[in-house]
Amino acid sequence: MNLCASSSLLSMNFPRFRCCSFFSKPLSLISLSSSSSVITSLYSNQNSSAMAAEAAASITTEATKKKNEPWLIVGLGNPGKKYAGTRHNVGFEMVDAIAEAEGISMTSVSFKAIFGKGYIGDLPVILAKPQTFMNSSGESVGAIVSYYKIPLKQVLVIFDDLDLPFAKLRLLPKGGHGGHNGMKSVINHLKGNNGFPRLRIGIGRPPGKMDPVGFVLRPFTKQEREELDFTLQHGLEAVRILLLEGFDKSATVVNSAKKIEQIG
Repeated sequence: MNLCASSSLLSMNFPRFRCCSFFSKPLSLISLSSSSSVITSLYSNQNSSAMAAEAAASITTEATKKKNEPWLIVGLGNPGKKYAGTRHNVGFEMVDAIAEAEGISMTSVSFKAIFGKGYIGDLPVILAKPQTFMNSSGESVGAIVSYYKIPLKQVLVIFDDLDLPFAKLRLLPKGGHGGHNGMKSVINHLKGNNGFPRLRIGIGRPPGKMDPVGFVLRPFTKQEREELDFTLQHGLEAVRILLLEGFDKSATVVNSAKKIEQIG
């Protein structure tokens, strides 16, 4: 054995690898070559080994960073008991259903929103219900996205839609506000960028000549509530699929779903 090479090896400073989690939860690292093969490589070619170590560190860092990037899931609605249980607040109800199912506490207030952090699977998520009133929802959403530097492709906004049949879900990768003032505010506070996914929950059209403003603030009937509860569970599964398996699969499941009376 070359003693000079051995001495050189012992004096080298090898890079240390660390994995930082967004919510301090351990994450699995990409498996690297065994230490014995690395040492053998170092004996034969220290320069090549250093390059390999640097490349491995880069791969590990990128993989960790990708897993550490949180999803932001926002439900739109109006704060206060006066609006609880109304059609305009189904976005809030969807976030509440996610929080309950995933064990995420929604007891803190931050960024003008009722706020919670947790996980869906091994992915970090932030849940938010803006408390700015519907038409100013973007003040809260824009601040959260900016502070946590969340990629827009990982911002899911959930809201009510008059143009969808009641209890129908529709998942889209991007789009305009469609006349929804809450979405208009969100897009404005994201500097006009509408390239983020959204989950629309149908609340149907108002009967007769009823004013849409009054209609969206009406509570649900008992029958509607039963159907909506089923829809919220379906939405929960859609969100899980979106985060863990990707947009395309989730959109296929959501957008091809039949109405409850067709399933039962």
